[in-house]
Amino acid sequence: MTRPVVLALPFTDRWLVQNSPARRVPSHGTDLFGGRYAIDFVGVDERRRTAGERDWGTLFGTEPPERFFAFGRPILAPVDGVVVAAHDGEPDHEARRSQLALVGYMLGQAERARRGVAAIAGNHVIIALRDRGAFVALVHLQRGSLRVAVGDAVTTGQQLASCGNSGNSTQPHVHVQVMDGPDPNVAKGVPMAFREYREWPARAREPRLVDSGIPDEGAVVEPL
Repeated sequence: MTRPVVLALPFTDRWLVQNSPARRVPSHGTDLFGGRYAIDFVGVDERRRTAGERDWGTLFGTEPPERFFAFGRPILAPVDGVVVAAHDGEPDHEARRSQLALVGYMLGQAERARRGVAAIAGNHVIIALRDRGAFVALVHLQRGSLRVAVGDAVTTGQQLASCGNSGNSTQPHVHVQVMDGPDPNVAKGVPMAFREYREWPARAREPRLVDSGIPDEGAVVEPL
């Protein structure tokens, strides 16, 4: 198996882990767009809530993305490298927690895939690592928030953009994946790990400290 690429978590604060490759591979149920080992992080508060408010839209319809804790949080470079793709201009959708609203959204999944990377990834940044032939993609960024352009050198911890709800996203979150090439249309996914974080496993009250690993499904993490 390919040696995992070790990254820093691309944010501060606490985030809930979804679609973790610690649970299954392919983590998102597909190898398309280089996402075999991808992972999602959803911003939460200390009570593991993704938003502080609920109403009829939560149960039956859609909600504004601004309601969610993740929306607008800084997204940071997880590695030193060079930006090889920086796409902006895709809208931030209304969010969907309602099962009723999710059904209709999922029916449009195939059409979004046919439209290509921009429809799936939304606003995104791809960074070429300095020390090996791998590329990190950070996806679903907030429209108008990108602070970098193609050709820019970035360092770990530098703000790249803000978390949004663009592309194939049902609520604000950041999707992270590592690939063997810069083009998600043809790249293959590469395993990754994250370093130096605090993890609260699902249903656990006390955190554990992790030097390097992949967070478990349903865990909450924050960088050390």
